[in-house]
Amino acid sequence: MPRSRYKSLVDAFAADIRSGHLPPGTRLPTHRQLATEHGLALVTASRVYAELESMGLISGETGRGTFVRETSLPPGQGISQSVVAAGMIDLNFNYPSLPGQADLLRGALRQLALSGDLESLLRYQPHAGRMHERASVARHLEARGIKLPAEQLLIVSGAQHGLAVVMMTLLKPGDVIAADALTYPGFKTLAETLHLEVLPIAVTDRGPDLPALEKLCRSRPVRAIYSMPTLHNPLGWVLDADQRERLVAIARQHDLTIIEDAAYAFLAEDPPPPLATLAPERTVYVCGLSKNIATGLRVGFIAAPVHWVAAFERTIMATTWNTPGVMTAIATTWLDDGTVVRLEAHKRADAQARQALAREMLAGLRIISHPSSYFIWLPLTEDARADQIAMALMREQVSVSPAEPFAITSHVPHAIRLALGSVDMDSLRQALVKVKRVVEFYQ
Repeated sequence: MPRSRYKSLVDAFAADIRSGHLPPGTRLPTHRQLATEHGLALVTASRVYAELESMGLISGETGRGTFVRETSLPPGQGISQSVVAAGMIDLNFNYPSLPGQADLLRGALRQLALSGDLESLLRYQPHAGRMHERASVARHLEARGIKLPAEQLLIVSGAQHGLAVVMMTLLKPGDVIAADALTYPGFKTLAETLHLEVLPIAVTDRGPDLPALEKLCRSRPVRAIYSMPTLHNPLGWVLDADQRERLVAIARQHDLTIIEDAAYAFLAEDPPPPLATLAPERTVYVCGLSKNIATGLRVGFIAAPVHWVAAFERTIMATTWNTPGVMTAIATTWLDDGTVVRLEAHKRADAQARQALAREMLAGLRIISHPSSYFIWLPLTEDARADQIAMALMREQVSVSPAEPFAITSHVPHAIRLALGSVDMDSLRQALVKVKRVVEFYQ
């Protein structure tokens, strides 16, 4: 097929999609049907669809066919955190905050202003944080079952920075890392930026398919596994003790580094011990204070085996030099005086109330979640399309995330994630009414 004719067909499809002549959700001819209709070789027909998919106009779905995508959905929906439009109810991102937190900050700033240590905060800090601040983190983690000396705790600029430090230090471009087939989008972005190959672990109702992980390790040179064993984002699972032991056994058998993301772990009541306590020689535990205190407080920490600490310090130096002294001082004061523990308890109760409301308002829909989490996963029926539902909800002034940002498989399930922690309860109730109405309309 001459190139001009091939490009003309791509351009004709693109024009029909952008004009609305082929509306979102339209099922396109199969590759073979397209080839027959236009007198093309099958490989050329596949190339036409591949180019349209690379333009973001269509999506091919294994076992279902090829469909026109909802192109009106903002680019990066579910990943890019932009200013929410006036009147929009944001169920896309979680930034849970409780009444009175601003007053806590005012009080902390006044207390800091009166301290004799203020001038020292204007100078460079040690790359991993001042030792008394690292000791504060160590005491905090000991309550979660992780008992390490302060020298093995490193302070970073939020959990996302912590993940970046760990992955930049321990992995190199081309390395293979395994992760749940549905996982945290920030991890996906990091892996792509660092040119890592991410292999999906199939998910079950209770957690990752561990036999599938073992099979993966036998067939590919997997270097590490990224895991959220306690309050998984987006599926909300908490792995039981047997699953954690089995995951650790696989990691030891195949010499995997375990990256344990505990961003939401504080919401789970009495979970099994962290992976870092079961395999301390190979697990890096990453957490932060964005969810349990506030997203604007960019303070996080890494708990690491002693043999990696120096390398992590060098990466912190290369990326941020050190965390901002003022924010770290406030954060560690709150760790020491019990403020963080109190906020965690209040937010756990808040998340439970929001989950109860969501289950009431979404009765009749299939829901995957944890009773204490700030998010819900809504799988859709075979004929429903997540992009259409997300766009329909946006027209209703409700922002949600489709499954695509969370999926690391070529086949993206049709589902949406609802973040429950960013709006007041009345607004959440209004939004959930709209979610149920729209989902039931399209299913």
